[in-house]
Amino acid sequence: MRFTRITTLLAAPAIFSSAAIAAEESLREVPFDRVLLQDEFWSPRLDRQRTVLVPFAFGKTEEAVAHLQAAADVLAGKHLDNPPAPHRYNTSDLYKVMEGAAYLLKSKRDPGIEAKMDHITDVIAASQKPDGYIYPAHVIGNGSAKDEMGDKPYTFEVHSHELYNVGHLYEAAVAYYRATGKRKLLDVAEKNARHVNHVFFEGDPAYNDGKPVNQAPGHQEIEMALVKMYEVTGEQLYLDMARRFLEVRGVTYVPHGEGTMAPSYAQQHAPVLEQKDPVGHAVRATYMYSAMADVGRLEKDPAYGRALETIWTNMVDKLIHITGGLGAIHGIEGFGPDYELPNADAYNETCAAVGNVFFNHRLFLNQRDARYLDVAEVSLFNNVLAGVNLEGNRFFYVNPLEADGHRPFNQGVPGRAEWFHTACCPTNLARLLPQVAGMIYAVDSSDLYVAHYAGCSTELEVGGAKVKVSQRTGYPFSGKVELTLGPDAPVDFALRLRIPTWTGDRFMPGKLYGFLDQAPSSRFTVTVNGKPENATMEKGFAVIRRTWKAGDQVNLELAMPVRFAGCDPRVKANVDRLAVTCGPLVYCAEGVDNDGGVLNTFVSAPLPASQLQRSQQDIGGLAKVTALSFPAQRLSEGKAKDGTLKMIPYYAWNNRGAGEMEIWLPRKKEMAQPGAEDSPFKAVRASHTFEKDLADAIGDLRSPSNSKDGSIPRWTSWNQTGKPQWIEADLKKPGKLRSVGLYWFDDGGGVQLPESWEVETRHDGKWEPMKLYVTDAYQRAKDQYNVVHPASAIPVDGLRIKMTPKGNAAVGILEMRVEMEE
Repeated sequence: MRFTRITTLLAAPAIFSSAAIAAEESLREVPFDRVLLQDEFWSPRLDRQRTVLVPFAFGKTEEAVAHLQAAADVLAGKHLDNPPAPHRYNTSDLYKVMEGAAYLLKSKRDPGIEAKMDHITDVIAASQKPDGYIYPAHVIGNGSAKDEMGDKPYTFEVHSHELYNVGHLYEAAVAYYRATGKRKLLDVAEKNARHVNHVFFEGDPAYNDGKPVNQAPGHQEIEMALVKMYEVTGEQLYLDMARRFLEVRGVTYVPHGEGTMAPSYAQQHAPVLEQKDPVGHAVRATYMYSAMADVGRLEKDPAYGRALETIWTNMVDKLIHITGGLGAIHGIEGFGPDYELPNADAYNETCAAVGNVFFNHRLFLNQRDARYLDVAEVSLFNNVLAGVNLEGNRFFYVNPLEADGHRPFNQGVPGRAEWFHTACCPTNLARLLPQVAGMIYAVDSSDLYVAHYAGCSTELEVGGAKVKVSQRTGYPFSGKVELTLGPDAPVDFALRLRIPTWTGDRFMPGKLYGFLDQAPSSRFTVTVNGKPENATMEKGFAVIRRTWKAGDQVNLELAMPVRFAGCDPRVKANVDRLAVTCGPLVYCAEGVDNDGGVLNTFVSAPLPASQLQRSQQDIGGLAKVTALSFPAQRLSEGKAKDGTLKMIPYYAWNNRGAGEMEIWLPRKKEMAQPGAEDSPFKAVRASHTFEKDLADAIGDLRSPSNSKDGSIPRWTSWNQTGKPQWIEADLKKPGKLRSVGLYWFDDGGGVQLPESWEVETRHDGKWEPMKLYVTDAYQRAKDQYNVVHPASAIPVDGLRIKMTPKGNAAVGILEMRVEMEE
């Protein structure tokens, strides 16, 4: 049946109509703008979003506005003397910031933010071609790279990000329309969507020789966005387009190659309804799964639910970190083999955690099952919140579960970065966090679901009555929740309270993370108006059915002791290790709280409650956290010494500088000794080396404090100024290359950052230019490692760095970091 439908789609230019399939009443979330957060955990974060993160992000995306303005100028017939360099996706980051700003405007109008939104909207509208096309690089036409965005519109959809960008535009337009009622940006989005439909599914003489492109985007996003357009406009075309983009994936186009051109990289290896395992780029995957959940719900098509259930089960059983992080593997930023979940080497992109929340929240709305909310909650409170510091202006792109304080795991730095060349992660945080309030409650005509716990108030409709609901709690540090209900008249409905998986014998759904210690005798207690209530359990919810009256008070207490979690032994990285959790929070040990180091510490076994101490600790930035302390042993000069280990919530780490961090604690002495690093190079040569410098300095593993650091050895080409230079390094252990990072020396005088640089790799005596990963560029930033990755892990035995200096300056390198596939 499904293949018949796809065949019809490909043969006919008209979009199909949705099937009218009977199904139970839809579960509806209570929108974020109708839920007022009033607690000490989320309210300060929203204030920080409004005052710090969104304004900061607007400042960082001014380059994208400039690109749109340049496109507008070209369309207006103006000549550009110095057109901006083409960029595939920086406008998507701007659109995400606009979406987040719109959510904040909905909850609290701000004339300054609104004026900025209106100005940018005018620029976007002016950058749109009369036929609806929006993409500055092709409109400006200044040297678009064929291997990045194609030489013409829609000719390299696998990586151009054309549809990805406008998808984020659609979401921003919907959010701004809902916030203010202003249609201009929504009109721009609708015009583009009609254009996309015409070009991709009908055929336009101005594109692709008039033939329908009929290809799914390389980076999923437009599918989710089209659903939102449908929901706000009621225009069936947009829902039909979303479904069509899903159902041509892996059918009309399948890439061939490795790395970013592998069929599985963007989930193009099979039709979506035949996919069973999470594969490829994790952000792309979770966006696609979210869209599948949306389309399946709105089209009443159970086939999507069946496919997603298989994918979800394999994800939580084999491929998710205890922090809710997805996409453990560098190189493809995605899923690796089953049970490959490294700690220090984990990738876990912040955007993938955001996608994980979106995906699981949608599954809950479809299936009414609390287990999906349990996964969303773990990802939100751990991986997502770790992505931004407590001040709201420093970020993680990569989220490891262990750090040594030196390795530049986060796009060139060993800690948080101010921004990224590819800025999807901070801008995704800008749009997700304001939506959290809209995930707390869901309703239908006879049920009120309390999906998440947070101090808040709202008014909703259930059972035919308007009901005021207020919630008081110290969650996530306390399991006590007080709900007060205020219906305008006595009303019958079922109140459903989520009882998280972590109150039982596992930390989260799936087979990976079971507790090592004994579960509490009772997972929860609940009272109504002070009297014990014998609630029934249904799909992870404690259900109370009764006639509710104004002033009824429900008190829920979730068992929230400190717990010790183990891991499926097939995860080699966590054999004989344990993790510490409390409620939905994963805890980590950080060097700053433990005499500077934690990697030399081990815990012999799960400890009794009498040895666990909780305390309030001020990390800075936002409210205090609950810290944990308990006995542990530390190696010193090869001997184990008794001591105390302090741990804080994972989301709060690296707010006091870079240092050692560890989640999975060793249980054996021999595992607690940090491994000593050694230079990866057996020989280093240079085109020219200043007599007081050393070529070998680039591999001595001495971390610079900044690009002017004169306290450690360096290599420079001083005295030979204005001439191209090179450095060659022979690897001690040939293998597959993952990344190369350069820390430039720049004294502000005769030695400066290069004008340009590139990497060549050697294998079996042959040198080849290194093709970069799809989102990489050869950056030249001070005070950090400038990291590039190959498009796929390639075999190498030597590296060559070719540098072109600025003007009459020389070039210099303080350190070069090389990461190889394990």
